[in-house]
Amino acid sequence: MSRKYDRVEFTKEMKKDYTILCPNMASIHFGILEKIFRLQGYNLVVLKNEGPNVVDEGLRTVHNDTCYPALLVIGQMLDALNSGEYDVNKVALMITQTGGGCRASNYIHLLRKALKKSGYEHVPVISLNAGGLEKNSGFKITYKMLMQLVAAVAYGDLLMLLNNQVKPYEVNLGQSEELVNSWIEEIGRRFEINKASGVKNIRKISEEIVDSFIKIPINKTKKIKVGIVGEIYVKFSSLGNNGLEDFLHEEDCEVMVPSLMGFLMYSVENGVIDYRLYGKGRLKSRLMKMVNDYLSKVEQATSDAVKESGKFIVPSSFMHTKELVDGIVGLGCKMGEGWLLPAEMVELINLGYENIVVAQPFGCLPNHIVGKGVIANIKKLYPDANIVPIDYDPSATIVNQENRIKLMLSVAKEKIYGFDFSDVKSLEDKEELAITK
Repeated sequence: MSRKYDRVEFTKEMKKDYTILCPNMASIHFGILEKIFRLQGYNLVVLKNEGPNVVDEGLRTVHNDTCYPALLVIGQMLDALNSGEYDVNKVALMITQTGGGCRASNYIHLLRKALKKSGYEHVPVISLNAGGLEKNSGFKITYKMLMQLVAAVAYGDLLMLLNNQVKPYEVNLGQSEELVNSWIEEIGRRFEINKASGVKNIRKISEEIVDSFIKIPINKTKKIKVGIVGEIYVKFSSLGNNGLEDFLHEEDCEVMVPSLMGFLMYSVENGVIDYRLYGKGRLKSRLMKMVNDYLSKVEQATSDAVKESGKFIVPSSFMHTKELVDGIVGLGCKMGEGWLLPAEMVELINLGYENIVVAQPFGCLPNHIVGKGVIANIKKLYPDANIVPIDYDPSATIVNQENRIKLMLSVAKEKIYGFDFSDVKSLEDKEELAITK
C-alpha cells in the first residue's frame, strides 16, 4: 500500500494473470478498444452488466448527490465484483481520470472509497489518463498503442454513424447490427497484423466499411431525424440514458450521435484556446495543435470515405463545428462538455437533425449551463429547432423521460406529416393521429 497515494499499485506481476474490468460507455468503440488492450497483453473485460443491482450498488456506496455517471460506473464495477464471475483476488479495475475541473477527475477516489466500504480495498485501480496523474508499473500506454486507440475511436465513430443511418431502413432486420459486430472482429484482426493504424490504413478500411453498408438492402421512407447530445457518458451509454437510442428506433426515428473523436479533439483544442485567451502554456499549445492536426487527418480519412460514397450524411469536421458556436457561447466556456455541446447542437440542426435530445445528469451544473442554458440562444438563430433536455438520475422514472421525448416527437410529426396537433390534447391521441396519418 502506497502511503503517498493511499492506493494499491497494479504491478508487472499482476499484468500476467489479472483480469482488468472496465465500465462500458460507447459499446461499439469499447468493443474495439477491448481487443487492442488484449493484443498488448492486458486481459481487459468491458463490462456489460446492467439492471437495478448496478444502481443499487452505486447508491449504497456513493452519495446520491454525486454525479450520476460516477454512481453508475462505480455501481457497475462493484456489481461485477459481487457477481462471482471474477476472482476478486486477481482482478483490477480501470477508470478514466480527466484531470479537469469536472467531478470526473474524482471518480477514481470515489471508487477507492467504495471499494473499501465493500471490503475490496485490496483491488488495484488503474487510472487511464493522459496527464500522468497516476502511474502503475504494470500498465503503460505505448506510442504504438496510442495510435491504435486513436484509430479505434475513428472506426467506432464510423460504424456508429453508418449503423444509425442504415438500421431504421434495413429490409432484413438486424443485418446492420450484425455487420457492425463482424467489423469489430475484423478490425481486431487487422490490428493483430499491424494493418489498422495510421491514416492510410484508416482510409482503406473506412472505404471497405462504407462499401459493406451500402450493400445492405434498405427501404428509404420518411422518418423523424433525432440528434443526441449531452454529458459524454450519458450521451453514449445505454446504461446512463436508459436505452435512449433503442427507444428512438422503436419510435421509428433515425438517430445521429456526434462523434467521440470530436470530444477528444475538443479536449485537446482547449489547450490551444487557453493560450490564445490567457497567454499561458505556449509549449503546451503547440503540442496540442500538433496532436489535433493528426486527429484532423484521421477524421478526414473516415469522412472522405463516407462523402465519396454519396449514400450517407457526412458530419462536419471538428474545426467547422467549432466555428458554429460563435454567437451562442464563448470558447472560454470549457468545463465538462463546454462549448462543444451547443456547437454539436447547431451542427445537428444544419445536417437536418433539428429534433434534439440533450441528455444530462441531474445536478451536473456544467451540462445544464451549456445544454439547457443555451437553448434560447440557439432557437433565436434556428427557430425550427425542436430541443428537449432530459435529466437522468436514480430518482427519474423512465416513463417520465420517455413521455417528454414523445411530446418532442409529436411536434416533429406535425412538421413531417404536415398536419396540426393544436386541437389534440392528450399525448395518446397525438400518437394515434400520427400513426393513422
